[in-house]
Amino acid sequence: MFRYIVVMLAFVCSLAGYAKDTSKAFRNVVSDSYDFWFYRPEEDEDDGVHRPLLIFLHGRSLCGRDLAKVKRYGPMDALQRGRVIDCYILAPQNPGGSWNPDKIMKLVEWAEKNYHIDSDRIYCYGMSLGGYGTLDLCAAYPDRIAVGLAMCGGATAKDLSGLSRIPMWIVHGTADEKVPVSCSDRVVEAIKKTGDDSRLIYTRMPGINHGRLARVFYMYQTYDWMFSHSLKDEGRPINRDFEITPELMNNAYRDLGRNANLAFYD
Repeated sequence: MFRYIVVMLAFVCSLAGYAKDTSKAFRNVVSDSYDFWFYRPEEDEDDGVHRPLLIFLHGRSLCGRDLAKVKRYGPMDALQRGRVIDCYILAPQNPGGSWNPDKIMKLVEWAEKNYHIDSDRIYCYGMSLGGYGTLDLCAAYPDRIAVGLAMCGGATAKDLSGLSRIPMWIVHGTADEKVPVSCSDRVVEAIKKTGDDSRLIYTRMPGINHGRLARVFYMYQTYDWMFSHSLKDEGRPINRDFEITPELMNNAYRDLGRNANLAFYD
């Protein structure tokens, strides 16, 4: 009997982790843009609070037309595993090729029109192809995005001068076998050439491979750091009170409602 109760409690707890995921799939809703997942906190139903919007840009392995793939890793998966993220989340799916900043911003405008978005607190992060997309988006719209976090990526945009105007954290492992760390090095050099890299943090992580950085999506500290920035901040300084370390990544799942051995994708 005792064993039965324990099993049932575990089952209920696992369901509770999923119950927090109130995301919905949208297809063919915004013309000349992407299909996407949109998450709204349960509390958003009635409280009328304007909340931040977080944009998640996935890597190449999740490209295609099957929206379920977008939940393999990142914030949509973190929500299912019990991570509490008190904001709206926009997770588009790229059918293939580079991310298009203008198409992403069309989705942002749709969200602002339909939900209580705090337009001063719009954030973007991604890894691999999504890291490229994050840097391209922030370079194109530095006055719309409050902060960017780009992991193991690079940039395709020719003009990167806008990146000097936005708090920007670039992270890359030196043992990355899929996207060489030199791709981030080039972006950092471009920012330095503007003469103002005061809003930049560049974390070059010795011995860290490509997929390991996906753990950053599951760390609550990641969200505390991002949400500490706003377009209203005078001078738009970057918060330097937090570091991404191997130790934090090792413990990324310990406080989640559901823990598991995860296989990550680029």
